[in-house]
Amino acid sequence: MAAPGLDPFLVDAAKYLGAAVIAVPLFKRLHLGSVVGYLIAGAAIGPHAAGFITEAESALHFAEFGVVLLLFVIGLELQPSRLWRLRTDIFGLGLIEVLLTGAAVAMVLAFSGWIEWQAAIAVGGALALSSTALVVQILREKGDLTKPYGDRAFSILLFQDLAIVPLLALAAVLAPYSDGSDGSAWLAVLKAVGAIIALILFGRYALGPIFHLIAAAKADEIFTAAALLVVVGAALLMQYVGLSMAMGAFLAGVLLAESEFRHQLEADIEPFRGLLLGLLFLAVGMSVSFVLIWDNLALVLLGALGLMVVKGGLIVGLARAFGSSMRDGLKIGAIMAQGGEFGFVLFTVTVGNGLLGAEKASLLTAIVTLTMALTPLAMVLATWLGPERRVDMDGIETVEQSEGGPVIVAGFGRFGQVVARVLRLRGYELVLIDSNPDRIRIARSFGNRVFFGDLRRADTLKIVGADRARAVFLCADDPATIMQATKELRRRYPHLLIFARAFDRFAELELGKAGADVVVREMMESGMAMGRLALEKLGDGDAADEVIDEFKRRDGQLLRLQGEYGALGGFEKMREEFNLKEF
Repeated sequence: MAAPGLDPFLVDAAKYLGAAVIAVPLFKRLHLGSVVGYLIAGAAIGPHAAGFITEAESALHFAEFGVVLLLFVIGLELQPSRLWRLRTDIFGLGLIEVLLTGAAVAMVLAFSGWIEWQAAIAVGGALALSSTALVVQILREKGDLTKPYGDRAFSILLFQDLAIVPLLALAAVLAPYSDGSDGSAWLAVLKAVGAIIALILFGRYALGPIFHLIAAAKADEIFTAAALLVVVGAALLMQYVGLSMAMGAFLAGVLLAESEFRHQLEADIEPFRGLLLGLLFLAVGMSVSFVLIWDNLALVLLGALGLMVVKGGLIVGLARAFGSSMRDGLKIGAIMAQGGEFGFVLFTVTVGNGLLGAEKASLLTAIVTLTMALTPLAMVLATWLGPERRVDMDGIETVEQSEGGPVIVAGFGRFGQVVARVLRLRGYELVLIDSNPDRIRIARSFGNRVFFGDLRRADTLKIVGADRARAVFLCADDPATIMQATKELRRRYPHLLIFARAFDRFAELELGKAGADVVVREMMESGMAMGRLALEKLGDGDAADEVIDEFKRRDGQLLRLQGEYGALGGFEKMREEFNLKEF
């Protein structure tokens, strides 16, 4: 209960944030992951423990939008070519996993006599689905989302999201008062197909021009608002035709995956996604009734462990059958063995239509929550059971050693284009970004793929890989932008190699102080090149190399002195030390 005069919303927000700030760093330090920290923090402050928060349902409903944002970000990272490559795992492995796991769990529940067979089928289908939010969060934290086992786990998750709507329909058909007939079924299917086609056409032909117009306006907050509007609009469209909101957001992300705005969109959405997912896990933790668990402790523990063993074992076998190694199979089984957040939705539906009693639904919720909390430990066990194979690599240069992470060229004007062409000739993996839509459009017409991004935003540079990049080249036309980006990058990534373009010698001095490792004056080399050509044409070609070398030496010495004594003081010191009348 908030004190008189205090806003209840802000009071609850402070409680949520305080619990997360305390618990998450602690559990990450214990190597248990942020998700477990959120779950435990939610359980501690929830209505069944300390009672700081009394309404968990409203927070859970609001935080489910975090899953929608998560699927949008995943869609941005999943280019259509990769989605096509995963089609066998999505519609093969994913389909078989849902059917086999759902059938196995339903049989166990039905033969145990704990619930009726109709409810067992509905609950089995719900427990066949894993937690998209949890699995992807763990994969992203470990950097394994694009590894072979991460690809396979994500493919299963995609099919599970597609299965949500059929499972909801199945729960309605199995309900005691349902006759299983619905004359509008075909109409619903047509509406769903039509909505998907409309979304694809809109994404293909309208989103790009819209974002170009918004980017040209140079209003960062409107760009962020437009990104959120795309997610919300796609989610609402899918919900209107009876499909998953998360699936709509995912499709919107995939449609923008080939866009030059991909990285900027991800940077804009990422903070909202992280906060809402954290709130989701807090709300899940708050729904746990410790009294109910304690009264049924054996059942909850046996149910959670039984689900993880049965489901994980089936997934390991299926992954092996689809070509995964035993080590990857164990990882996939461990990370997918838990129940998912969709279970909470379906349990509510089954209670509403009379398939399941409220107390049994609460026990199932506790079982699912416990499996989510045990998933990081299951991953540790899987890693221990299937350790990395050690291969003798002495004297062999691996791809990681020779190429490392990507090289980022930020600013694709005349200067940046030359840098990029030189690096590309040597075979470096380049990520090109610029904040000028017109320049991006021109570059694309010449076959260059340049992403939209603001150099002043460190979150954008993180999204394009600055945290794992070999080097960043800051080649923008605006000196102030380069200076700000240099300071921010050096602050966030102390060991990153930073190359910066300088407008003049004074900018070179300042950039060096700001943390740039290598600074190049944009006119220096071209001026020296013309001077060399002049000497050759004027008949002094034999002395050209010596003169240029001496010029470089003196200019470097002058730059050092100016850095120490200032612009005019450096000139005076240079004249004194070298007895020069002019320079």
